[in-house]
Amino acid sequence: MSKAELACVYSALILADDDVAVTGEKIQTILKAANVDVEPYWSGLFAKALEGISVKDLITNVGAGVGGGAPVAGGAVAAAGDTSSVAAPAEKKEEKKKEESEPESDDDMGFGLFD
Repeated sequence: MSKAELACVYSALILADDDVAVTGEKIQTILKAANVDVEPYWSGLFAKALEGISVKDLITNVGAGVGGGAPVAGGAVAAAGDTSSVAAPAEKKEEKKKEESEPESDDDMGFGLFD
C-alpha cells in the first residue's frame, strides 16, 4: 500500500470516528493538517469508494465472512427465494466434519498405550 493510500485510509477512519461524512474535501483537509502531500485524486477516490458505506460497520464486521464460505453467493441464493438449499449443504458439511473428527480408540487399532 502506498503512502497516499494509507494516508487517505487513516483520514477516512478519523472522519468516521468523529461521525463526520467522508468527503474528498474533508480528507484533503486532514491530509493538509498532517503535512502529508498526496495527489488530489486520492481523496476523491476514497470518498467515492466509501460513499453510502458505514465505515464503523465495515470495521466491526471485518471477520464476518471468514470461514463461512462465500457469503455473497449464499446471499444471492437466499435472495432468490429458496433458503433451504443454502442451509442444507452447510448441515451436510457439519455432519461429515463431526463424523471425521471422532477419535478412534486404541482398542480399535489393535494396540493399547502400554502394549
